[in-house]
Amino acid sequence: MPVSYPVRRRLSPRPLLAALAAAALVAGALTGCSGEDGPEQSVEAFLKGWRSGNLQAVGFIDPSGARVPAAEVAKEIKALSGELAATPPELKQVGDAKITADTATARIQVTWTLPGQTRWAYESPVRLKRGGDDRWQVIWEPAVLQEKLEQGDRLALRRESAPRAAVLDGAGNPIVAPRPVVRVGVQPSEVTDVKALVRQLDPAFKAIRPALVPPVDLADLPKRIAEADPGAFVEVVTLRDEAYRQIKPRIYDLPGTVFHTDKLDLAPTREFARALLGSVDPAQADDLKAHPDKYVAGDLVGHGGLQGRYDDRLRGVPGLTVVVERTGPDGTTDSTGTEVFHSEPKAGQPLKTTLDVATQNAADAALHGESRRSALVAVRIGDGAVLAAANGPGPAGENLAFTAQVPPGSTFKTVSALALLDRGAVTPDTPVDCPKTREVDGRPFKNSDDFELGTVPFTTDFAKSCNTAFVALAPKLGPDGLATTGRTLGLEAKWDLGAEVFAGSVSANGSATEQAAAAIGQGTTVVSPLAMAGATAAVARGRWEQPKLLLDPAPRQPAPAGPALKPESVAALKTMMRAVVTGGTASALKDVPGEPVYGKTGTAEYDNNPAHTHAWFVGWQGDVAFAVFVEQGGASTASAVPITERFLRALAKP
Repeated sequence: MPVSYPVRRRLSPRPLLAALAAAALVAGALTGCSGEDGPEQSVEAFLKGWRSGNLQAVGFIDPSGARVPAAEVAKEIKALSGELAATPPELKQVGDAKITADTATARIQVTWTLPGQTRWAYESPVRLKRGGDDRWQVIWEPAVLQEKLEQGDRLALRRESAPRAAVLDGAGNPIVAPRPVVRVGVQPSEVTDVKALVRQLDPAFKAIRPALVPPVDLADLPKRIAEADPGAFVEVVTLRDEAYRQIKPRIYDLPGTVFHTDKLDLAPTREFARALLGSVDPAQADDLKAHPDKYVAGDLVGHGGLQGRYDDRLRGVPGLTVVVERTGPDGTTDSTGTEVFHSEPKAGQPLKTTLDVATQNAADAALHGESRRSALVAVRIGDGAVLAAANGPGPAGENLAFTAQVPPGSTFKTVSALALLDRGAVTPDTPVDCPKTREVDGRPFKNSDDFELGTVPFTTDFAKSCNTAFVALAPKLGPDGLATTGRTLGLEAKWDLGAEVFAGSVSANGSATEQAAAAIGQGTTVVSPLAMAGATAAVARGRWEQPKLLLDPAPRQPAPAGPALKPESVAALKTMMRAVVTGGTASALKDVPGEPVYGKTGTAEYDNNPAHTHAWFVGWQGDVAFAVFVEQGGASTASAVPITERFLRALAKP
């Protein structure tokens, strides 16, 4: 009997494969894997090529599926970027691409760095399609670069300057404020004789005091008048009201002259701490070339001094707007009114200084009329605040008050005397011989005008500035005694003032002749006026403290205060510095109104010719210590001392 076996039916694999494929399709519609053959690789190549400008590794199609040459895409990206094209954006993918069948969408983050380090970041979708070779192609359209861009558009940048912050004085008031000016000009139709007008204007402008720097150049005025409309206002110069009033009687009635009153942001005077503060001017060609990402034509830029050093803080951050422009059929470009990014301008932050307007004005006035390079710096003894930093002649030039590196001459006898007093080598009454000359290892040292005093108390040697007496005492200081004492007065310290400053360099460990020269402020010792004013304030105060210039932002690492000076040495030195005024080389100051004046004159040789000398005076009155320096000033009694007298008398005025 045949045996029958149950037949097991074989299932076809097709339904199973179809089910698996459907599941894979559903998963792929949600998130694509970042495998080697995924769209992410095409996106990465696109982003790399976007930044480099070479897109040959990427395939492109347009939304209709037509192929687009990579070079054409690179060209269009540059065109669409418009004014931002010079600084390509940072680019990166965000997350994984989303894949649906043969299409995918990736997201990228685009971050542009705009002028002033302003950052504009946004996300943008990138669509892709899988080609017949299984390679993913980027669907190129302008919206990839920015969603609101269309064919023929370009990005343009609009800037809004931020309000520039003020530099403040010690009272917190803006040093630069609106002040009256007069714009001197010419109306061509009213000029009867151009050459005669120029001949009359030129000496009038040259008569203004202090002199205008730079002087008014009238060489092109005839040409400008000839080329201007008859009723135009041809500006010649803008003068402060006080300068204009000096010459108004000479120019007001000249045929063709016209005068417009106005107000401009100005310091109290043209000279007011100019070298220290610097200036603010329209951006120059050098500024635009050095910082094309920061400045554009018309921007105000700080040049020199504090305005230059703190320009970024003072100028703030300009407001920026990125707009879409479109090129019309006639080739002209107009705004579409579409704004894709905007940042508000951020006002600058003020700079608060310790400067005192009255003291600065007195210092500037004291230097008026001095044709040689000169400086006057004043420091408040109580807290070390820099009250004034004047430099001459005129408003231009370097800040000698802070940065000069010159021998101090006999003003340094204050340091030498303190060192000798500290060591007990002398007292104010110790008899010290003062001959005309004294020789050290074959080198002669002499007194000014070859004077001699004989054997007199040390106070007299100091008051009369006897070089030979100090040369004789130099060995008692030892090889580095002068430098050691100088450091207790802040010399050679690492100052952090918020502005460039030279803190001095004191001779040490030199030969016998070098030690002798150093004792009278010669040799290799060099200082700045501010360094000497700080040292003088230390004597008056009894301890050195680094002078202060900036209160906000405060310097990060000001030099630490020095040790307390020996009271008995300081008392003796004060007596001697007072004697300089009452019966010594600065007796011209003894009748200056106000509190007693203390000080020391100085005449410093600066080369091998003894006739070539700088002039100095350092001292204090009340709570104000100061240093006066005149380059190639000769005898201090004829230059530095008269400047000091003008300064102190101006301070005494109510």
